[in-house]
Amino acid sequence: MGKGGDKTEIVDNGLLDGKITIQANGLKDKDVESVSTKGNLSDGFNGRLAFAIAASALGSSFQHGYNTGVLNNPAKIIEQWINATKTERDTVIPSQENITLIFSFMVAIFCVGGMIGGAITGFVAERFGRKGGLLLNNILVLLAVICMSSSKAAASYELIILGRFFIGINSGLNAGLAPMYLAEISPVNLRGAVGTVYQLVITISILIAQVVSLRSILGTESHWPILLGLTIIPAIFQMVTLPFCPESPKYLLLSRGRDLEAQKALSWFRGTLAVHDEMDGMRAEYDAMKLVPKVTVRELITNNALRIPLIISLTVMVAQQLSGINAVMFFSTQIFKMAGLNDANSTYATLGMGGINVCMTVVSLFLVEKAGRKTLLLIGFAGMAIDTALLTISMAFAGQSQAIGILCVIFVLVYVIMFATGPGSIPWFLVSELFNQAARPTASALAVCINWTANFLVGLAFLPLAQIMGAYVFIIFVILQCLFLLFIYKKVPETKNKSLEEISAMFRQQSYQ
Repeated sequence: MGKGGDKTEIVDNGLLDGKITIQANGLKDKDVESVSTKGNLSDGFNGRLAFAIAASALGSSFQHGYNTGVLNNPAKIIEQWINATKTERDTVIPSQENITLIFSFMVAIFCVGGMIGGAITGFVAERFGRKGGLLLNNILVLLAVICMSSSKAAASYELIILGRFFIGINSGLNAGLAPMYLAEISPVNLRGAVGTVYQLVITISILIAQVVSLRSILGTESHWPILLGLTIIPAIFQMVTLPFCPESPKYLLLSRGRDLEAQKALSWFRGTLAVHDEMDGMRAEYDAMKLVPKVTVRELITNNALRIPLIISLTVMVAQQLSGINAVMFFSTQIFKMAGLNDANSTYATLGMGGINVCMTVVSLFLVEKAGRKTLLLIGFAGMAIDTALLTISMAFAGQSQAIGILCVIFVLVYVIMFATGPGSIPWFLVSELFNQAARPTASALAVCINWTANFLVGLAFLPLAQIMGAYVFIIFVILQCLFLLFIYKKVPETKNKSLEEISAMFRQQSYQ
C-alpha cells in the first residue's frame, strides 16, 4: 500500500481475456472496501455521491419548486403592473376580468411547458444522456431569465409569459431527467432515499420562493423582476458542479455500450474499485437488452410485462396531483383567518406550513428505506383521506366558533405531514424503479407528462369548483384519495432493496400469470 498522494487509474490493457485491468497505485485500505448493495443507509454513501446528488438535484428540482410558488405573493403587484402596461399601450382601461385572465395564463403556461418538457424527456435522455440533458437544459433557464427579468423594462407582460413557458419546459425535463439520473447512480439500499431528494429540494425551493417574495424582501413594485430572475442561481450552480460528475454508468453501458467508461464512472460514484458484482449485473442486463427491440410507446402499451408497471406509474403520478394538495394550499390562508389570524400572521402561518412540508420530506428520506415505498404511500393516502374528511366537516362549522377554526388549522398541518410522508416524494422516483434501462426513458416521459397534465387540469378546474361548492370541494378529493388508496394496496409492489433487474423480472412473471 502506498501513501496518501498516490492516485488510482483504470486502464484498458487491450481487454485481455475479456477483462478490464485495474491499476491501483497505492490505494488506502478504506478505499477498496466493497460496498454492500443492501444494508444500512450509510452503506455506499460517500462524499462523491453526495456531491453528484447535490449537483443534479439542486440545479434541477429547484427550478420546479421555485417557479411553482414565486408568483403567489406578488400576484396583486404584478396584476397592477399588467393593468398599467395594458392601459398605456391600448389607451383604454382593461377590465379586471381581462387582467385576471392574463395573470392566470401567466401562471398556467408553466404547466403547459412542463407537459412539453416531460413529453420529450425520453428523447433527450437517450440522445444527450442524463447528465448531458440536465446541463443542456440550463439554456432554457437562461432564455427564461432574460425574458422575465427584462419584462418590466420592456413594458411587456408577454415576456413573462414566454419566460414562464421556457422555464416550464425546463422543469418538465428536469422532472424526468433528474430522478432518472439519481436512480441510476444510487446503490440499491439508498435508491429511495436519494430519489426523495428531488421532492425535498422542491419543497425547500417553494419555501424559499414564499420567503423572498414577501413584501418586506423582493415582493415589491420595484424588485419583482429581480425575484423572477433569481432562478438563474441554481442553473449557475449546476453548470459549475455537474461537469465534475460522471455520466450515469447504466446509460454509458446499456445505451452506449461503453463498458470501460461505465466501470470508471461506477467506481467514482462508489468510492471504491470493488464494483465487479454491480458491473456483472449491468452487463447481464446489457446482454438481455440486445435480444429485444427498442421499447416504444406502443410496446409499453401492448407488452403486458411493461403495461402493468406503466399503469402503476401513471396512476401514482395522477394520484399525487389529485390528492388535493393544491386545494389545501389554496384554502390555507382562508383557514388561518378562520382561526383568528390577521392577513400578516396568515402569511407567516403559510410559511410555517411550508417549513413543516420540508421537515416531513426530510423524515420521509430516512423512512423510505426503512418502511418501504408501498407502506409510506398507504399511510400517506389513508391519513389524507381521514384528515380531509374531518377538515371538510370542520370547515362547514368553522364560522360558528374560533375553536373549530383552530381545529381546521391542525387538520391542514396534519394533511401536509401525511402528503410529505410518501405521496409527495415517492412517485418521482418510483417510475425509474419499475422499468429496466430499455423502457425507462419512454416510461418516464409518459409519467412526467401525465403528472404535469394533471397539475394543469387541477389548476384549471379547481377555482370554478371551489366557487360552486365552497369548502365541500374537498369531498371530491376524499373520494379520489380512497380510490387511490385501494389501487396502491392492490397493485403497487414493494420495491425496497430490490435491484432494477429484480423488479423487471417480477413484472415479467406477473405477465405470464
